[in-house]
Amino acid sequence: MALLVIASCQLMVVLDITIVNIALPDIQRALDFSTTSLSWVVNAYTLTFGGLLLLGGRAGDILGRRRVFIVGVLLFVLASLLGGLAQNEAQLLSARALQGVGGAIASPTSLALISTTFREGPERNRAFGVFAAVSAGGGAIGLLAGGILVEYLNWRWVLFVNVPIGLLIALATPRYIKESERHPGRFDLAGAFTSTVGMVLLVYGFIRAGQDGWRDSLTLASFGAAVVVLAVFILIERRSRQPITPLHMFADRNRAGTYGIMLCLAAAIFGMFFFLTLFVQNVLGFSPLAAGFAFLPVSAVIAVGAGLASRFLPTYGPKPFMVVGAILAAAGLSWLTLTDVDSTYAGSILGPMLVFSLGMGMEFVSLTLMALSNVPTPETGAASGLLNATQQVGGSLGLSILVTMYGTASRNEANDQIPAFLAQATPAERLRFQRTGQLPAPWSDHVLTAGVSAAFIMAAIFTALAALIAVVVIQVRPSDLERLQGGAGPPGV
Repeated sequence: MALLVIASCQLMVVLDITIVNIALPDIQRALDFSTTSLSWVVNAYTLTFGGLLLLGGRAGDILGRRRVFIVGVLLFVLASLLGGLAQNEAQLLSARALQGVGGAIASPTSLALISTTFREGPERNRAFGVFAAVSAGGGAIGLLAGGILVEYLNWRWVLFVNVPIGLLIALATPRYIKESERHPGRFDLAGAFTSTVGMVLLVYGFIRAGQDGWRDSLTLASFGAAVVVLAVFILIERRSRQPITPLHMFADRNRAGTYGIMLCLAAAIFGMFFFLTLFVQNVLGFSPLAAGFAFLPVSAVIAVGAGLASRFLPTYGPKPFMVVGAILAAAGLSWLTLTDVDSTYAGSILGPMLVFSLGMGMEFVSLTLMALSNVPTPETGAASGLLNATQQVGGSLGLSILVTMYGTASRNEANDQIPAFLAQATPAERLRFQRTGQLPAPWSDHVLTAGVSAAFIMAAIFTALAALIAVVVIQVRPSDLERLQGGAGPPGV
C-alpha cells in the first residue's frame, strides 16, 4: 500500500505534463496562444518543477519526508483547481507554475521514500521498477486520460481531475507511510532561486529565438543573463556548507553520467509527446480521444522495458540497458523524422513509438537505480531531487530547443507554401490570412510537418548523445552487482 500511494503521487505529477498536451489545441483556441508560445503551458510547469526539485528533496531530508510529501500534494491540488478556473493566458501559466512548485515538493520526496521504505536488493529493485514505469509510462496514460476528458467534457477537466486524486493521496499517506527520520540542516534558498531563474532565462532565450530569430536583442540578452545567473548559482553551491546541489555528487563517475543521460533522454521524450500530439490531431485529424488511444501502446511497451530491466539488472548490471535503451530511442526518433503529410498512424507513427518506448522503459529503471546507488541516507532526498531535476530541466530545455528547430523549419516551409496558397485562394481566404497570418489546410499541414520532422532530428541527436555517454562514462563494478543482488557490497565503495 505504501508503494501504491507513492506511485500514485508520481503518476499524478508526471501525468500532468502530458494530460495537458492532449488539450493544447483546445487551450490554444480558447486562450489565443501562438504555436511557439503554447510550449509555455508545458514549460511553466516543468521549469518551476525542475528548478525547485532540489529544494523539495532537501526539505524532505530536514523536515521529514512524509510531512513534506503531503504539503506538496495539497499545493498541487490547489494549483490544479486554479488552473482549471483560468480565464486568460496569464492565469493559466501562473497556475501551471504553482503546480510545478507542488510537484517539486512531492516528487523527490516520493522517490526518497522508496529508498528508505524498501530494503536494498530485489525488493527495492522491484519498487524502483514500478516507480520508473510510472514515471516513463505516465506520459502516455496522461494522453489517454486527457483525450477522454477533452472529448466528453472540456480542456479544464485535465486540471480539475487532479483535485480528487490528490486529496485521496493526502488522506492515505498518514495511514500507510511512516515518517522518516529528520536530519538537521538549513535550506539553500539562494541556490534554489538562482538555479530556477537561470533556467527560466535560458529556456526563454530558446523560445524567443524560435519566434524572433537568433539576432533579436531580447534573445541575446536572455542568453547572456542566463550565463551570469547560472555562474552565480555554481559559486553559491561551491561555497555553501549545505548546498541545494551537493557538487560532490558529480564526483562519482556513474552518477554524473546518469545525470547527463537523463538530461538528454528527457529532452527527447518531452519533445516526442509534444510534437506527435500536435501532428496526430492537426494533420491526421484525430479527435482528442482518438489521439489519447493512439499513445496508449507507449505505456504498455514502457512497462515491458522496465520489467525486463528490473529482472535482469542484478545479472548484467545497468550499463547494457542504458546503452541499448538509448540506441532504441534514437532509432525510433530517427524513424519519426521520415514523417510527412501523407503519413498514417499505423504506417509511420506506431512502429517508431514502440521502438522508442521499449528503450525508454529500459533506461528509466537503470538510471533511477544508478543515481541512488550508494547514497548516504541523509542525502537521499538531495540525490533523488537532483535526478528528478535533470529530468525536468532537460525536458524544458530540450523542448525549448526543439521548439526553436520547429519554428525555424516551419517558417522556411511557410515561405514556400504562401505563394502556392495565394495562387489558389479565394478573396475571403486571402482576407482571413492577412488578418490571422495562419495558413489553412492543406498548406498548414505541410508547414507543421516540416517543423515536426526538424524537431525529431534534434531529438534523435539528444538520444544518440545519451548512448555515447552510457558507453564512455558508465562503469559497473562487482560491488554494484552484489548490491543489486541484495548483498551489502564492500564498505566504502
